[in-house]
Amino acid sequence: MRTMILICGVVLMALAGCNSTPAETTTTEGSPLEQLRNDIKEVAARDERKADTIEVQHLLVAHKDAGIGGVTRTKEAAEQLTAELYAKIKDGADFDDLVKKHTDDAHPGIYGMTMVGGGDQGKNIYARKGMVAAFGDVGWRLDVNEVGVAPFDARTSPYGWHIIKRTK
Repeated sequence: MRTMILICGVVLMALAGCNSTPAETTTTEGSPLEQLRNDIKEVAARDERKADTIEVQHLLVAHKDAGIGGVTRTKEAAEQLTAELYAKIKDGADFDDLVKKHTDDAHPGIYGMTMVGGGDQGKNIYARKGMVAAFGDVGWRLDVNEVGVAPFDARTSPYGWHIIKRTK
């Protein structure tokens, strides 16, 4: 009987140890996920750049609850993939090439946004207020050729994570 109690105790302790946070949501100092989250905060804290119109290219990393057809990844997996792609971009990877291979939107994902008037959809320029809020919030805080990320937020970025490069 003592042996059985001892075995049960060991099994219970082992099971309790297995109830840890999944690796995909764990952050370690200096990890791509931690760097992504830090950079998102840094860009969000900036003042917006002065410009009536900007152009951005984006890479959308959606998750299965975002309403994008065919996407099966979880929110956690989408954030992790965003962190990995963002790290590659920061290390010099070709942005357009990553958009071609990984976006859950259509390539090339280039949009103009304007603060003046209603835009010109024939020229692919949209009123800022007509776009996902986080898209413009990040785009106007970036310098030309700089990359930032609009994180998933059900209200301001409901389709997932947008890795955004300001092109003009």
